[in-house]
Amino acid sequence: MFYEPKNGHGLRHDPLNAMVVPRPIGWISTISISGIPNLAPYSFFNAVAYEPPQVMFASTGSHRNGRLKDAVLDAQTTGEFVVNIATKKLSAKMNATAVPAPPDIDEFQYAGLTKAPSLIVKCPRVAESPLQLECRYLYSQNILSKSEDKPNVVVFGEVVGIHIDDEVIVDGIIDVLKVNPVGRLGYLDFVEVNNKFSMERPQWP
Repeated sequence: MFYEPKNGHGLRHDPLNAMVVPRPIGWISTISISGIPNLAPYSFFNAVAYEPPQVMFASTGSHRNGRLKDAVLDAQTTGEFVVNIATKKLSAKMNATAVPAPPDIDEFQYAGLTKAPSLIVKCPRVAESPLQLECRYLYSQNILSKSEDKPNVVVFGEVVGIHIDDEVIVDGIIDVLKVNPVGRLGYLDFVEVNNKFSMERPQWP
């Protein structure tokens, strides 16, 4: 089949998210200017540069009242956020933090997660996560959206501190199978990294 998004797809659900897979999940923790912690998963997330290390996450839409989502607003107003990597073991609690809670709700507490203090930024980390990136907000970019009350916003940050659980380091590298991270597929589906294969990068003769 072929379709133009502007004309609709005729399927039961939008297939785009089931095509761009697997998507890594950025479990973003922030703290509001009034001191309320926030935690939510974003599957429009990735690393975008090595030197200096930089990441991005994108928020689609807004709260029902038209307010920017908490992670975006907090990052913009405080200049900081943390990326926590969600694992299969933490997947249910990660999913619990996707609830569209009011801005005065602490999702750490709601999901039964432990706050760990960051060493550089002020917002807390998910203590149970084996990998965390402390980030300083760089800028955000509004991209094309269908309506002003449902903005699509991309947030960029510089990684200024990296936490790695020693248990997942084997022979000097991160063993992704020990991390067992989860990724987003389409619809209601997720995937866990529980196998892998390697290939040497080719060199031009």
